[in-house]
Amino acid sequence: MKVAIIGLDSVPPELLFGALLDKLPNIKKMVSHGIYGKLRTCDPPITVPAWMVLFTGKNPGELGIYGFRHRKAGSYTDGYIVNSTHVKEPTVWDVLGENGKRSVVIGMPPGYPPVKMKDGAMVSCFLTPSQERPFTYPPELRDEILRLHNGRYDFDVVFRTEDRETLKKNLFEMTEERFDVAEHLARTQRWDLFALHEIGFDRLHHAFWKFYDPTHPKYVRGNEYEGVFDQYYSMADERIGRLLEVFGEDCVSFVLSDHGSKGMHGAFCVNEWLANEGYLVYARPPSGVVDLEKAEVDWSKTKAWGWGGYYARIFFNVRGREPKGLIDPSELEAEKSRLREKIEALTDDRGVRMRNTVLDPAVHYGRARGDSPDLMVYFDDLNWRSAGTVGHGSLYLSENDTGPDDSVHSMDGVLVMSNPKKDLKGRRVEGARIQDMAPTLLSLYGLEMPGDIDGRVLTEVVEGGLG
Repeated sequence: MKVAIIGLDSVPPELLFGALLDKLPNIKKMVSHGIYGKLRTCDPPITVPAWMVLFTGKNPGELGIYGFRHRKAGSYTDGYIVNSTHVKEPTVWDVLGENGKRSVVIGMPPGYPPVKMKDGAMVSCFLTPSQERPFTYPPELRDEILRLHNGRYDFDVVFRTEDRETLKKNLFEMTEERFDVAEHLARTQRWDLFALHEIGFDRLHHAFWKFYDPTHPKYVRGNEYEGVFDQYYSMADERIGRLLEVFGEDCVSFVLSDHGSKGMHGAFCVNEWLANEGYLVYARPPSGVVDLEKAEVDWSKTKAWGWGGYYARIFFNVRGREPKGLIDPSELEAEKSRLREKIEALTDDRGVRMRNTVLDPAVHYGRARGDSPDLMVYFDDLNWRSAGTVGHGSLYLSENDTGPDDSVHSMDGVLVMSNPKKDLKGRRVEGARIQDMAPTLLSLYGLEMPGDIDGRVLTEVVEGGLG
């Protein structure tokens, strides 16, 4: 049994199964003769941790991973970037390695530094600082990859920029490079599992969504980048078709995404609001827009503060936990409840009540390992991102506060499975969740994930993949 996963970051079902499907002949063939459906993502719907939820079957609380950047315990504004060393749970390729099967993994986040595999090869992910750092396992694979493009391999692009022409060029080149590496390793390496991740879709969406989507608040008909989605998806579809040929007739292939995307309505200034409500107290109010860590905050009088991003992370200033803790630990749950009620009553810039969701990680996951926030907030069903900067003088921004960004994340990704030996007639799978993929993938090999996991085997996918 050979299984291949082509991971397309942030691709939503509304695009892949709807507006663009007829322009993507290779994916359309997979959908028409395979099994497909929505793949419900995790909370939060963020690339890190979502792909590790997919490959471990564990929720973010069990993984102790809540996003790219975490707050250091005992600090107010210090943070660290999550990397591969923070993943403590066994992955699908770990289990396969223990059972004599070999994996090739390209770009799966968080994949830096590259993980030493019992049997396999790995190329690190877009979190890699530069190609000058070690980015492969085994280490000698690095030179082999660099030779493919005259010493160049791009892990990511600068996507929060107004220079979209340069971005477009770099984006297409990066994705072509990644598929070149994938084709090369699929041909030259021995493998039972092949897993590829491409971040370019996410970057395309964040940089060009307002040029593509007529429902976006800032869309202008007839703009110069109106066709860039069609061009990029078509290029990727052609490369997927080439990969499928390399995989061969004896390989069951998946196209998966970790979450979806949609147009951004704006950014809600979470710390401006917390200051207005008396939770965040300044020693001296900011005179202009600054990051919270550069603001003069009176931490001895501050009850709570927040972080920006596609969702908000709220932290309480707890006595015995934070250096200048104000809230007695016995009062923390009551404080959470009061703040939750206030957040759920918020309105948008037109005075319409937002559809806000407030999650308590310890309750939501059952266990929240690592440096979890006290509360997680989705503003208006994620249509509004969270702005963590202060000094705006307003609660509502029409743009992102950390650079150009046109889209936000949504809760549904995609699942497509194709078995060249079976015509599955485009059967739709219902109720699939991202944590279901790990046990489902291993079930194709007759194996199970060790320990307690949150996912279940998608029997209709396994039945379609066998034989």
